[in-house]
Amino acid sequence: MPEDSIEHIDFDELNKKAISQPLVKHIYTADPSAHVFNGKIYIYPSHDIDAGEAFDDLGSHFAMEDYHVLSMDSIDSETVDNGVALHVDNVPWAEKQMWAPDANEKDGTYYLFFPAKAYDGVFRIGVATSNSPIGPFTPQPEAIKNSFSIDPAVYKDDDGSYYMYFGGLWGGQLQRWRTGSFNAEQPNSPTAHVPENHEPALLPIVAKMTDDLLEFSEKPKEVLILDENGQLLLAGDTDRRFFEASWVHKYKGKYYFSYSTGDTHFICYAIGESPYGPFTYAGKILNPVVGWTSHHSICEVQGKWYLFYHDSSLSKGVTHLRSVKVAEIKYNSDGTIVTLDPYTA
Repeated sequence: MPEDSIEHIDFDELNKKAISQPLVKHIYTADPSAHVFNGKIYIYPSHDIDAGEAFDDLGSHFAMEDYHVLSMDSIDSETVDNGVALHVDNVPWAEKQMWAPDANEKDGTYYLFFPAKAYDGVFRIGVATSNSPIGPFTPQPEAIKNSFSIDPAVYKDDDGSYYMYFGGLWGGQLQRWRTGSFNAEQPNSPTAHVPENHEPALLPIVAKMTDDLLEFSEKPKEVLILDENGQLLLAGDTDRRFFEASWVHKYKGKYYFSYSTGDTHFICYAIGESPYGPFTYAGKILNPVVGWTSHHSICEVQGKWYLFYHDSSLSKGVTHLRSVKVAEIKYNSDGTIVTLDPYTA
């Protein structure tokens, strides 16, 4: 929902109409990555704080410095904050801005995947491990080789292979990697190096992980997102093109790649036959929420599917102070997802 419209919102009325309420209210949380481990729901969000940074399109005001893990015994149970699982001060290579993370599990070890700005100002993606889904997590001393940009999402396929999806525009720096190396020109312009409207949109990135989930086993490659005619979505198609927040889930044998459109505030999805894509655009999952960002995950819990997302209703529209929520999603008979409006209850 556009920032300039927030001053006209009656938040008491809005919250009455919301389809869900914040899972926790004692801290601000965003960008939820939800998983079921051993029959219990674990949510790996970013932890919003008010660090006094000025608002800008580079995301400087998103100054998060640690991660908390939330847990739920069931979808309707109380949400527990399990405390700090990892702090930037404990990550040797990272300086600041621990943005949206994800997690996964293999052979009893839990992996936290997270982006952060290194001391050279470039976003990289790191890995930390624990013998518990709630941490504490011990980080690797270096970021993943050949990693860049933000918003890691690690999907485990049915054959036991793990794939990391990542990338985000503007402050997420994806556009600065168009030539294969980091372009430091015009450092204060979030839209420098973005394609023209008539050009294909920038694409998310995927790489298969090594067996120990600590590195890429291959060179990262682009994930193609196509329109109904089999053509790449264009940069000017801002209601449908990828901006950030990759997520993959599987439903009835099909791979669903979902993502945020960023400055137009939709959560959209595309469907494919392979974890690598290509994916064909299929529609919107979530209409705009209050607050500039929209970021999500999709998780099956006891046979039902749920969208974990966030908005800024608790903070009355403060863009960088967000709250994690959850709502059930439903599929049509053709496999498409019924679009949710976040404020229709």
